[in-house]
Amino acid sequence: MEPKVYIDGAFYPKSQAKVSVFDHGLLYGDGVFEGIRVYSGRIFRFKEHMDRFCESARSVGLAFNLDRAGLDKAVIDTVRENGMRDAYIRLVATRGVGDLGLDPRKCGKSSLFVIVDSIQLYPPKLYEEGITVITASTRRCNPDMLSSKVKSLNYLNSIMAKMEANLAGCIEALMLDSNGYVCECSADNIFTVKHGEVFTPAPEFSLLMGVTRGVTIELARKLGLVLHEAPMTRHDIYTADECFLTGTGAELVPVIALDGRAIGDGKPGPVTARLLDAFRGLRTSEGTAVFA
Repeated sequence: MEPKVYIDGAFYPKSQAKVSVFDHGLLYGDGVFEGIRVYSGRIFRFKEHMDRFCESARSVGLAFNLDRAGLDKAVIDTVRENGMRDAYIRLVATRGVGDLGLDPRKCGKSSLFVIVDSIQLYPPKLYEEGITVITASTRRCNPDMLSSKVKSLNYLNSIMAKMEANLAGCIEALMLDSNGYVCECSADNIFTVKHGEVFTPAPEFSLLMGVTRGVTIELARKLGLVLHEAPMTRHDIYTADECFLTGTGAELVPVIALDGRAIGDGKPGPVTARLLDAFRGLRTSEGTAVFA
């Protein structure tokens, strides 16, 4: 069966799901989005994802034609319509159709669409073997330019870093701020482990407050691990005992090298394994039920 896409209140087959070439989301990246996972028929951390989606929209002055209950229903209905018990949801809101000028007042109304599909960012073996990462020359935008808390459609900054990773034969690229502090990777948050304690960059260092990042912090504390949100440099990663990335699509994936330097013994570490196991247990035991 061909997947169905929700667009402004109606469902369309994937092959017929289209937006206008005059939509400001396409012309200028003027919109926001959210990636959400469905596990075993439950939407994982649905409220947290929807809260962030709404906050991103409010930050950029983008109003919806639905209230919060309507937004939630649109997402749940799309999952049901596609009948997928394990899936990835892409929720997108754009400023809507306007003209070729920048003025958002020319956009009559915002547009909302929901895609439900499968996703696999990394091959399963990499969760056992780990991945290698390089540092991108592309820097994260300073928060006084555009808040990193806004998950906007303009991902060119991340795409340029991802291109550097591809050229280096790596899957991911570490991104720094203008002062050389670690922010995150092109699509994932980053954690390290040193002497059994867990570290991750503090929120003020131009990073997106990932939902999986928050879950990992919760799990670390439940496991009795000491966790620090602090300034980090590449030195802290080079000299760490372990390193891993977190994200909705990636979940938790170990990192075994940065810029050609092995992290720890060059293998996924025990703390990473404990957190990954705890995450996999949590994702199948909680969530917003979609199917009766």
